[in-house]
Amino acid sequence: MNMRVASAPDRCFDVAGTGFTVLDRVYADGSLTDESLGGSCGNVLVCLAMLDRQVAPVLALGEDDEGERLVCEFLQAGAEVSYIRLHADTRSPVLAQQLDTVSGHHDFSFVCPETRVDFPRYRPIGDIELDSASSMLTRCSVFYTDRLSGSILKAMRTAWEGGATVFFEPSDVSDQQLFNEAIGMVSILKYSIDRLGEELSGLHHSGVRIVTHGAAGLKIADGEGTTWCNAFKAPVVLDTCGSGDMVSVGVIDWMLLNKLGREHLTRANLVGGVVAGQQLAAANCAFAGARGLFRSLGAPHVRQILHYSAAAE
Repeated sequence: MNMRVASAPDRCFDVAGTGFTVLDRVYADGSLTDESLGGSCGNVLVCLAMLDRQVAPVLALGEDDEGERLVCEFLQAGAEVSYIRLHADTRSPVLAQQLDTVSGHHDFSFVCPETRVDFPRYRPIGDIELDSASSMLTRCSVFYTDRLSGSILKAMRTAWEGGATVFFEPSDVSDQQLFNEAIGMVSILKYSIDRLGEELSGLHHSGVRIVTHGAAGLKIADGEGTTWCNAFKAPVVLDTCGSGDMVSVGVIDWMLLNKLGREHLTRANLVGGVVAGQQLAAANCAFAGARGLFRSLGAPHVRQILHYSAAAE
């Protein structure tokens, strides 16, 4: 599959994004049961594409079977794949998920549980991907990322200067300088209290902050105060993987549905999206995999959950 020569149509995109996108290999109770697109960035973008949002992933992958598998999943979901570049000298990233279906607990590893050989790691975009996507980035409504690098920061700035809402979901702060440069462009900052709560407790951020507290719920904060949202009780807990991603999907879809630009973002007008995402997260726990709900019941069923949440507001 040659992704180097295609060009995207001249249109506005709902969401452009880059970041952690891998091939997930799911080992349920010790046995390999599934392989599919994963990683927070990959999962959020492909879910939004399945919900009929115009989505453009910007990624650097390997010219290998795994890379083609990831591109095909994006393509089948309806995403624009012409900003994904496959490199002959790169191997696409793979991540093993060990799932205990009794407890719903999961662990992740970059080591193959069968061979004990290291899997290829995630590689951020470079200047080649940035150059090809720059024009598109000026026309997107939302820019999503969960990782930072020099080129990702440039992509973020390009989208921000074009008027996009920047949604940043870091898993760590590995480069303080990059993080400090990025935070001034971020409209929505979402992170886990367990991972980054202490590190970011004194951070000055003028946008909306969504801080997840696991099964308890989450907190939405802005300059005017905070709102606590209790988690929805999952009817069945088979796998909690992807729960946080479902919240992000709900928030971004809500922003697009209500045409909320970055100048209109407050905790009050994002609560509806957070609640919708929490409902998706609870429903998704009943299925194995980060998108088990989509795969088992289909995107129309997911859209019904989102519409119900919107009507409840």
